[in-house]
Formats: sequence, structure tokens, C-alpha cells
Amino acid sequence: MAIASTFCSNTTFHTHTNNIPSLRSTSTHYSRFASNSNFIGAKLPRNSFYLSAGKPQTNRHVVNPSLSGIRSISASHQAFDVVIVGAGVIGLTIARQFLIGSDLSVAVVDKAVPCSGATGAGQGYLWMVHKTPGSELWDLTMRSHNLWNKLAESLCEQGMNPLEELGWKKTGSLLVGRTSAESDMLKKRVKQLSEAGLKAEYLGSSDLFDKEPALLVDKDSGAAFLPDDCQLDAHRTVAYIEKANKNFASKGRYVEFYNEPVKCFISSGSNGEVQGVETINNTLYSKKAVIVAAGCWTGSLMHDLVKKWGMELNVPVKPRKGHLLVLENFSSLQLNHGLMEVGYVDHQSASSSQISGSETDHGRTLSVSMTATVDAMGNLLIGSSREFVGFNTDLDESIVNYIWKRAGDFFPTLRSLSLSDIGANRNVRIGLRPYMPDGKPVIGPVPGLSNVYLAAGHEGGGLSMALATAELVTDMVLGHPGKVDNAPFSVQRCR
Repeated sequence: MAIASTFCSNTTFHTHTNNIPSLRSTSTHYSRFASNSNFIGAKLPRNSFYLSAGKPQTNRHVVNPSLSGIRSISASHQAFDVVIVGAGVIGLTIARQFLIGSDLSVAVVDKAVPCSGATGAGQGYLWMVHKTPGSELWDLTMRSHNLWNKLAESLCEQGMNPLEELGWKKTGSLLVGRTSAESDMLKKRVKQLSEAGLKAEYLGSSDLFDKEPALLVDKDSGAAFLPDDCQLDAHRTVAYIEKANKNFASKGRYVEFYNEPVKCFISSGSNGEVQGVETINNTLYSKKAVIVAAGCWTGSLMHDLVKKWGMELNVPVKPRKGHLLVLENFSSLQLNHGLMEVGYVDHQSASSSQISGSETDHGRTLSVSMTATVDAMGNLLIGSSREFVGFNTDLDESIVNYIWKRAGDFFPTLRSLSLSDIGANRNVRIGLRPYMPDGKPVIGPVPGLSNVYLAAGHEGGGLSMALATAELVTDMVLGHPGKVDNAPFSVQRCR
């Protein structure tokens, strides 16, 4: 492989992921999942250069005589078939798909660890009740929904418990309306979902109260009910995926580089195509594809890449901050299903509490829509908020209070309690959803850079769309026919 020219800026790009040890990295580290998976990091030579996957060779000073103006590089150089930037659920499931569906080698690089970003801060539902049949997201979401169900079924067939491995729970879901207009809309939605092949029914006020006695129900209340909807625990699911990926490490096909921010992309001196990435510790060459699945950081990373070639590519992924309230050992409210208010259906103009921020120099608009679930550990999760405040992830107690107040509008029991009463049993998850203005993720090759692919912008649907996204990206790279039409998600629309 000819030495590549390195295009770096002073910017270090940050991509998020989770707490799981690297099997083959430049440093050994442990994670909170280590005790469950028994995977311990192993050291890898600092001055190694992989000319072919699984066959490490040492080359302390790699120099191409024809490129005498480029510095010799003596840091760790390694080559893989595929390099994935980002170890959230999208990046890790893409890695999984390559590993089980091909013989390619894969490296995953991230500035942090899995579940330290949007993946770990989410609520974990895979519901279809708030999805719209016939929309541009429907086929991708439905395909992923089916793949998640198949994965859970396969675990059962192997004698494993999906609840323990994935936090998998078949809770059913309720999309709740409180006005006659919302109830009419829900009746139409149930008809659409039924025609699309899902088991769905409309519940009037009496039936809704029977399903959820803790819910405030009046004569105009109603709900769309999908009894087969399921949810996951993101941390358990990511731990399972990582454990499965690491089974390929001993075959020389999988390596993780966590806590390694990407500094820049590497391009060929001859044709300008991207050949890999440079991190703070390693140079990772890619022989087939570089896949950027960096969540809300994808836009800034790609902007720095393409400007060096004078390309015009604006990937408008930006962070949409969210707070999620987690109540441990909370017995004051009993739920039988996952619940979501109708306003959550439209992320752009949710029917929800709206406040104008007074804590910043320029006011901001905050939307809060009620969601409520019970996770695999029995914790009550109440959400959720949406706001645009850049990459800020600070806890805002005023937002937590609005979430609590909104939940009290639906569950009267909560009105007699204050958050201060809950004390130490209260936690708050904060994450940055990768938001796209048109509501669709960007998935596919970058025009003019055929070896670079994007998979980002799923906002709050990363977990639910992960498996189909991974399948779609893998099929593109391998040249296989896609199971889902990629046209709605094309990177071309960002030009």
C-alpha cells in the first residue's frame, strides 16, 4: 500500500460510544461490562502495520520514495477492509453485519466508549405505534423491526434469554390522545397500521382505563394499541453486540479503538480518495470503505473532510438535546405497557408543553412530550425533552421539572409527589440526538468519494432503525441488492 498523504486540521473530532473493553488496542482497559462478558483488553504492538487483515507485520518507518516530501510515519499503522467511525448502536451494528455477512475485517474507532452518547441516553423502545405507514421512513423502520424480532427469536432458539441479553420486553405500546380530534386521528392511524400488517386496535376511554388504570382518562380519551410492540435496554443490547463482534477478534477480523478521537482523514496522493483515518494514537487504513456513523458529530467531521477538495457537501446533522428521567425502585406508579402521548408523533411540532428559555441571552424553545416505560431492571423511565442548544450536555433541572409536570398531566398519582421526595433514587440521562431537518437519516456513499459512506441522522430512532441501517450499508459496500430503497436517505440530497 502506498503511503498516503494526511489532511489534518487543528480540530479533533469527537464521536460517542460505550463502556466496553477493546480486545486489540494500543492500551488495555476494563469496562463495566467486563464482569459480564469476561472480555479483557489485550495489548497490540505500537509499531505494527497490517498489510492484510489478520496478518500483522512490523514496519517502523514506512516511506514511499516517490513521495519524498511526505514525512515518515513511525506510529502504529494498521489496515482493515472497513473502518467505522463511531461506536454507537449504528456503528456497532454495521460492524456486526460485516462480520456475520462477509469475510471482511473491521475496525471501530471512537473518541469515547459505547453508550456514552445518544444510544445510552435513550429509552429503548422499538415501537411502531407512532410510525406512519407509507412514509419514507416506514420500510426502513419496518425492516429493522422485523430484524430485531428475528434476533430475539434466534436467542430463544439458542437457549438464551432475550430479556437478559438485550433487555427485551414485549410490553405493547399505547399512543394516547386526550381530545376528540386526537382520538379521531388515532382511529385512522390504527386503520393504517392494520392495513400495513401490524396487529393494532383502537381503545376508547373505557378500554383504555382497563389497560392502564394509572392513566388519567376522560370521555374524549383514546389510544392506538399495538400489543406486539417491544423495547430493549440499550446498554444490554450494545454489550451483547460487542461481545458477538469480539468473537471475531481472535480471527484477526475485529478491533476496537476506543478513547481515540479522530484527528483527520487520510487521502491517497494519487487520486485523492480517502484511505483511512488518523487518530491520536493510530493510523487506520481502509481497503474497502470508511463509514462515518458519528451521530450528531457527522456533519462537522464531513465538512472538514470535503473542504480540502473544494467539494460542496453540507450534511446538516445537528445535536438535539434530550433529558430522560429515570426513577429506580419507584412503586408509586404501576404501568402495564409503554406509553406515549400523541404529540410525540411529530418531532417538528409536537403537541406538548412549550416554554421560552430565560436562562440564556437568546431565548430558546423547549418541547416536552410524555413517554413512560419500565425497563428490564424495573426502573420507571419518563421523558422526554427536545431542544437545540448546540453540543451542551449539562443537566438542566428546570427541564427535568417540566418533564415531571408533563407526566403528572397524564398520571394523577405523580401530582402528589415532588422530585425532592424521590431523592437518591432519581437519575437523569442526557443525550444529543442526531437531528436532520427533513426527518430522515442520511445513509449511503458520499458523491465523489465512493469509498466513504455515511450512516447518521436517525435522531431518536437510532436503536429502532439500527439493524436495517446496518444491512443497507453493508449491502451497498458489498454491491448486493438492497432490501430497502435507499433513495430517501441518499447523501446526494445534502449537496
